[in-house]
Order: sequence, then C-alpha cells, then structure tokens
Amino acid sequence: MSSQIDVLSVGDIVTDAFIKLIDDQAVSYQNEQGKWLAMPFGMKVPFDHVEILEAVGNAANASVSFARLGLNSGLAANVGGDQHGRDMITALHKNKVDTRFIHVNPDKVSNYHYVLWYKEERTILIKHEAYEYHWPHLRPKEIPKWIYFSSVGKDALEYHDDLAEWLEENPEVKLAFQPGTFQIDVGAERLQRLYHRTEVLVLNREEAVEVTGGNYDDIHDLFNRLHGLGARIICITDGPAGAYASDGENRFKMPPYPDPAPPFERTGAGDAFASTFVAAIMKGSNIEGALQWAPINSMNVVQHTGAQEGLLTEKQLGELLKNAPEWYKPERF
Repeated sequence: MSSQIDVLSVGDIVTDAFIKLIDDQAVSYQNEQGKWLAMPFGMKVPFDHVEILEAVGNAANASVSFARLGLNSGLAANVGGDQHGRDMITALHKNKVDTRFIHVNPDKVSNYHYVLWYKEERTILIKHEAYEYHWPHLRPKEIPKWIYFSSVGKDALEYHDDLAEWLEENPEVKLAFQPGTFQIDVGAERLQRLYHRTEVLVLNREEAVEVTGGNYDDIHDLFNRLHGLGARIICITDGPAGAYASDGENRFKMPPYPDPAPPFERTGAGDAFASTFVAAIMKGSNIEGALQWAPINSMNVVQHTGAQEGLLTEKQLGELLKNAPEWYKPERF
C-alpha cells in the first residue's frame, strides 16, 4: 500500500452482533413517544440467528465504501487490546483499508454493540468505550488529500480542536464532515472551526434543523444557514423523499433510486449515501453527478445485512446508473 492516502476516514469503530428476531416473537407499535419494539418480559425468547459484522461504524463504513470505489482509503480509530480489536483490523485489511492510524489501547476493550433486527428495522444497544483520543502524527508523505470525519465518543471534544488545528496547518487537505450524534448535540458554535473548514457536509433533514435551528419546511433556509457556517458543498438527505444538494450557486433535488425488492435491513444506508456523494466529489464530479451516484449505493446496501456487504464498485455503480429509469435525474429547485 502506498504512503499517500486519498482519504483518511476518522471516527469510532465497532463490531455489531446482529440478532435476527423471529417476526412472531416480537411486535412493534407506535405511541405519542415514538415507535417501540416489544418482546415477552422475563421469558426465554427464541431468535432466528446471529450475524457478526466487524469493523463498522460511520467512519469505518465510509472507509470501506471509498476503497470499494477505487480510492486509496485509510482509517484513524481506536480499538482495544482484545480479540475483537484484532478482528476489526483484519476485516479492514480484507477490505483494502489502510490501518496504520488505528490506535490499539492495550488496557481497554473494543466497542461491541448488539443489534436487535426485527423485520427490516434495527434497534441498536450501544456502549461507547472511553478512549483517550489523540490526533495521529502524520509525516509529510502520509498527509491525505481528504479527511472524512464522522461519529466519535463524547470524550473526544478536544480531539475536534486538534483536528481543526491540524487542518488549519494543512490548508491543502479538504474536509468532508458527516456529523454524528455527539457532534450535533455539542452544537455548531463549539465546532465552528470545523464547519468553517468543511468542503463537503452531509446530514439528514432533521439533523440540519438541529444544527442550524432553521425551518424544517424550508430547505433553502437550511442550506443558507449551513453555508453560513462555512460549508461549501452541502447534501441534505430526506429519506424516501430523496436528497438535496447545494454548492452555493446551484441547488438540486434528487429522487431515490428504485428498490429492486423491499429493503432487507436498513443499517448503513446513510453512510453509503454520504460516502458515495463525497467520493464522487473527490473524483472530480459536480453535485449533479454526486447526487446520481449516492442513492444507488444506498439502495444496494439495504438489500443486504449490515452497512458494508452491499457497497458497490465504481463499475457496478456505473452499470446501475446506465440502466436507471428516465426520471432518475437531479432537478433544479
């Protein structure tokens, strides 16, 4: 693997144990507090099977997506000094992801989550291990062309400052930002240096409202506020309604790519979309081209278990785009 990395993804990494529930052994229901999953309490509940997916999480999923699309991809993350950590590094190697910036914490355990998989939806039981986050020392020949930054734990606030400082010292490096839950909760003002430095920002419509305080029903207001934070290219996803993108001058709406079959399992759809949109920009595309690529990878991921199995190569993606329906194209709005 060459020293020069096209894109270094940065964020937490985890192993997910997918526990496939039997349809008639659980039930989902809606009330005023939201949607709930219910199972018999204090009982032995049969399940279908378990699938172990190693080296997942927003940044890890993106790193595999980039590698699958032909980019020289690396990941900066923390693992524990346990077998799960070793297995995650092995899994990344198999997916052609450079792991030299993964920090092994000998006295800690790796992140391990349990996913209750009911029909096509999932409920994830999470526990983020507390790591000491340190921005890696990158020698000149190791400096990537892009950083793709996503979810990290709540102990990583100073890590954001370290990254912002490093980016200011390396103005030639471009930043793609897919904010995670903690990064949205901490607020745009606290992360202003990162937003100001962001070349490509990808988030969903609800997150855009939370970050900006803008009007959910006015996508232009959300774009204006996000551009006001400093982001140059912005993509806002909107579930079944599609996605929107703005480069400050042009704004487009894109429908989803048609599903060949009902979604099998939805984990990773957002990561596939965000990373593929960013990959297209990295490869020189405009926002119209990026909007045509991203929904295809997202569509294919939900036809498989987990966030990575369904990720496409550039050739596979191109074939699906070539065979897309006539209406599958971005429209100015």
